[in-house]
Parts: sequence; C-alpha cells; structure tokens
Amino acid sequence: MNFAPGQIPLLGWSRKQWEDWLTDHDCSPVHATSLIRGIHRHGETDPERIDSIPQTVRSDLCGRTECTLPDVVESSRARDGTRKWLLRLTCGNVVEMVLIPARGRATLCLSSQAGCALGCTFCRTARSGFERNLSAHEIVSQLWLVRHRLQPDIPVTHVVFMGMGEPLANLGAVAGAADLLRDSHAYSLGRRQVTVSTAGLIPGIDRLRKVADVSLAVSLHAPDDALRTQLMPINARYPIDDLLAACRRYAAGRARKHKIIIEYVLLDGVNDHPECARVLAQRLRGLPCKVNLIPFNAFPGGGYAASPEPVRSRFREILCEEGIVATTRRPRGDDIAAACGQLAGDIQRSREHRPWIGHAIPVHRSQPAASGAMV
Repeated sequence: MNFAPGQIPLLGWSRKQWEDWLTDHDCSPVHATSLIRGIHRHGETDPERIDSIPQTVRSDLCGRTECTLPDVVESSRARDGTRKWLLRLTCGNVVEMVLIPARGRATLCLSSQAGCALGCTFCRTARSGFERNLSAHEIVSQLWLVRHRLQPDIPVTHVVFMGMGEPLANLGAVAGAADLLRDSHAYSLGRRQVTVSTAGLIPGIDRLRKVADVSLAVSLHAPDDALRTQLMPINARYPIDDLLAACRRYAAGRARKHKIIIEYVLLDGVNDHPECARVLAQRLRGLPCKVNLIPFNAFPGGGYAASPEPVRSRFREILCEEGIVATTRRPRGDDIAAACGQLAGDIQRSREHRPWIGHAIPVHRSQPAASGAMV
C-alpha cells in the first residue's frame, strides 16, 4: 500500500513510532498510549475523535493520517462455524483471512502476502503465484476488521500467520504487525497467542528471534531432503539439518521454555509411511517441539489425496512411541476452502511471475528404501 508522502498509516504504526512522531512534533510521547488504545482497542479511525489526547495533538494529526481498509468482496461460513473473508486491497489484489471459533477461543488466520512465491506442491496458494508483500497496516487491518466490523461478538484470542504468503519473506511488516498484536494497549495477545509459520527461511528465523517474541511454526512435511525438496523447492536452499539447527537456536533464544510447532501434512502414499515417522522422530530428537499432523485438504488440481485415518493414527502412534509429542489437527472450514493449504483468492497480477526458486518438481510416490531414505 502506497501512502502519500508524510501520511501516517494509522493501523500500522507501533507505539515506538507514535512516540517518535510525537517527540518530533514537540508533543509528549505519553500520548502514544492513548492513540494506540483509541485506534486498536476502541476502533477509532479518526484521531480527531480520540478525546483522551490533547486538542493540540489532534490538530497536528489533522490531515496527516490514512486508514484505508480492504473491501470485503465475499464472506463464507462453513458448517463448523469457520468464517472466511475475501478482501480486496486498494491496489486491486485480493487476500483471504479465516476465523476459526472454538469453545472459549477464536483463532484468526492472517495473510502477509498477496499470493506466495515458494511453490510448495501441496498448497493452493502457491498455484496463484506471487504479487506483492502486504504492509503492516494491511496485515493489522485484517484483525481490526474482524474485531470492530465483521465479528465483534467473537473475541480473537489467537492469531496465526498461516494465511496467504510466506511471513518471513515479509519480516519487516510481519514483525511490525506482531508488535501491535502483542501491545497491551492494542490487542494484548501473549507470545503463545501469536504464531508465525514459515516454510523454512533460515535467515528469517534467526532474525525473527531478535525482533519479535512470538511462537514459531515450521512446515516440514518430509523426513529427508530428497522428498522435502520435491514437495517444497525451498529445501534445495535450506535443507532439513540446517533448518532444524535454526529451530534449536530459536528455542534456545527464548526467555522461557519454547516449543517449536512442526507442521506435517500427510499425503497418501507420499510421506505417510511408518518409516517416514521413524526417520522424522529421529531427526526431531532433542528439539523442544510438538508435531502437528495435518490431513491434506483437497483442492481442484491438487494432485494429492489425504492419508486414510488408520494411516494417520499409526503415524502419530509411532511418533509418540519415539517420545515425540504429536497431535492431529481436525480440518476446519474445508467445505468453504478455508482449511490449511486451500487459500487462494483471485490474485490479480501486474506481471508474470515465477516461483522464487524455480517451478516445483513432480513427486514420484514410492515406498521407502530399506535404509529409511525416501526415493
């Protein structure tokens, strides 16, 4: 989103940015708290109407702020109560966000990019290509819309950056948004209530632990490099051993015990063999983590099938027998294409785009070799 020079993106500024602006304009930085509370907690988009800040500050802000919100193009409700919204940004691109209500909590799945450039073969978003990064203002506006316009009766207790896009490829905006999500005067979410999910950008993981105190989820989806590179081309640049080493650094860098969430989509006949579970458990040993097993959610042209329930159960049992904490995610919103891997939208491209590290390689389904390596 391009604002006019000097315009303040109202929903994207952190407390520190407000404090610096107030100081530069000979105003007390203490008013940053009132601005944050008025905008994010109370849903005010016009600083002139925030009575808790002095009139002089309101006058200085007059005409300097911008709060353009995405248009809601389409709204869908699943049988299980999951909500999905298709949002059109001011540039014309669209993104999707998903609200997953549960007893005593509600999780909002945010998008950080319009499309995605990583080319994971089992993800519908990857089929759409990539257009651009979202700004912190555009990311936070998704939560602001749900909280103040679309679903004010359902408190959002958890936010996950698991919508469209690779969050660590847009780390500046994601970290800025996370700062606001965690601000006690804005959305007041705890570190375990904000999760950033990555396909494995190691430099981004190392930077994230320095700039944001949030939970980390890593999409692994295979126990060895040969198979993971076929499923996720990014593995050719950042292989599993290096990725898990970055996860250990991230966990060690937390002030309190911090488990990494390992995401693993189970694909029938591809990565769901018992030997895959054993090799995976061996790779994860010693890493403070929890494995989240995800049944594949089909989409048109996806080319995969979900592993049968007995196969999923046996995979989980093997991990647990090997001392790895593992749970199976129950699909939510799959009847409205709101489940994991199904988000796509109608990305409007201004140019042709190729995935970041090349087109995906077709996956050949086969049984594991005797050594445990996948072929």
